[in-house]
Amino acid sequence: MTKKVLITGITGQDGSYLAELLLDKNYEVHGIVRTSALESQDYRLWRVKKILKKIHLHSGSVESYASIFKIFNKIKPDELYHLAANSYVDYSFQDGFSTLSSNISSTYYCLSAIKESGIDCKFYFAGSSEMFGKTKKFPQNENTPFHPRSPYGISKVAGYELTRNYREAYGIHASSGILYNHESERRGYEYVTRKISQAVALIKIKKKKYLELGNLEAKRDWGYAPEYVEAMWLILQQKNAGDYVVGTGKIHSIKYFVEKAFDCVGLNYEKFVKINKIYFRPAETELLVANPSKINKKTGWKARTKIDELIEKMVTNDLDLLNK
Repeated sequence: MTKKVLITGITGQDGSYLAELLLDKNYEVHGIVRTSALESQDYRLWRVKKILKKIHLHSGSVESYASIFKIFNKIKPDELYHLAANSYVDYSFQDGFSTLSSNISSTYYCLSAIKESGIDCKFYFAGSSEMFGKTKKFPQNENTPFHPRSPYGISKVAGYELTRNYREAYGIHASSGILYNHESERRGYEYVTRKISQAVALIKIKKKKYLELGNLEAKRDWGYAPEYVEAMWLILQQKNAGDYVVGTGKIHSIKYFVEKAFDCVGLNYEKFVKINKIYFRPAETELLVANPSKINKKTGWKARTKIDELIEKMVTNDLDLLNK
């Protein structure tokens, strides 16, 4: 019997890769999208353009319980991956209210829909390394205390606790993946990694003169997004629900990312990068690096793509897009 899956945030980086993965595994794939996305498909649906005829999109809002409940009951999915969120950390400082309201409510609505409908459905919550924030433990694992440093991080901690509560209180197969930074050619342009790769491509073809960035010394654990959606799927295939830290276990600075990106096009980053204080966060996170030993042991999952290969993929992609 064909399994059905419902994905919130299906048009995003992770959602699009997850949809492709599950199609390959013969799932019937459904996704919730805003009406505006269906009305401007070239702009909103570009990541899923190649698979549009293979998936089922439902107009709705994750900020409306009635909307989620109606779609959920119509589909009766075997698995629900809740990926939709206001996920841009810097923006969350500008509009913390919207970030907290949307991210927390949408998680609660999804879990409540499963509980109230009585449908046997596994639930995946997209956690984030930003939940650890100002941590005192390096690397971080599933037992590391949270100390979020942004409205976004706070909203993710709340979603994590909601997921755990529904698992413990109602016996729902509800799991959280605490994912560290994962990038790809489909990353949004507002994120620093894509900002860098696109700027490098533009500078190479002389369409841009320099790149403005904030704290070059900030360090992150970066992996490749298509591999991280594999981790999501594996988490829901476990007999017992639980929480998993997902990352490479290796860290690199923004400076390293920038330097390697310019190396891809044979340029010296020091000639093109300017520091602008407006890009510094009000509260920076500490050293965020994953200890993925639990997911390695339980599922066999391991990050495969090295940081230099990831950077080259992103820069090459942006050069190709500009040349087209």
